[in-house]
Amino acid sequence: MAGERVKLVVSQRSILGSAESRRLRRQGLIPGVLYGRSSPIAIAVGERELRSALTTSAGSHAVLEVAVDGGSAHSAILKDYQRDKVRGNITHVDLQEVRLDQPIQTAVSITLVGEPVGVKEGGVLTQVATEVNLEALPLEVPQHLEADVSQLGVGDALRLSQIVVPDGVRFLDDPDETVIASVQLTREEVSEVAEGEEGAEGEQPEGAAETAGAEAEAGGESGGGESEPEE
Repeated sequence: MAGERVKLVVSQRSILGSAESRRLRRQGLIPGVLYGRSSPIAIAVGERELRSALTTSAGSHAVLEVAVDGGSAHSAILKDYQRDKVRGNITHVDLQEVRLDQPIQTAVSITLVGEPVGVKEGGVLTQVATEVNLEALPLEVPQHLEADVSQLGVGDALRLSQIVVPDGVRFLDDPDETVIASVQLTREEVSEVAEGEEGAEGEQPEGAAETAGAEAEAGGESGGGESEPEE
């Protein structure tokens, strides 16, 4: 779902450095930076508030109405974030101020839906691309795209050009060259098919050997007689 705006209250940081960042995290705050049309602003945001804002129906593509120290709101999007490798919680966040009337470029994830016909025939479904790059107005960016793979047979591929997107959304990747998913046989299955075809080519139909032997004998008898000399 696109088009959701979420209010997010943050505070400006006056003290910088790793020691201050660790102190903020112990208090349940996440250090970050708000990049805008002017100078970047060092901020701190509550971990719960940020998690709540990013788990709406618009997900990480929600337009955040960021109010610094209770001031006027800035329309912004999530630009980047860092996670703790062990705990998985967000340790730093970057927000980018945007104008709602100007398109932005971002990456959107792709979800495969349906069971391919080729899988029922013994093939294996492979998702080649998990996200694509697109351009749209901030409020028109979809949370994710769905790709229907139910009609894919063995040897078929689904390309970006076959995915329908809302009006105003433009792909930045080549729609005809970007493969989203494909269905192929496994190496073992390909080997079995090849061996079966080779075996079929090497076999002779029943009675073929007998027919060949009979033809050879007939040829020998007709070629072995003597002709009578002319008088």
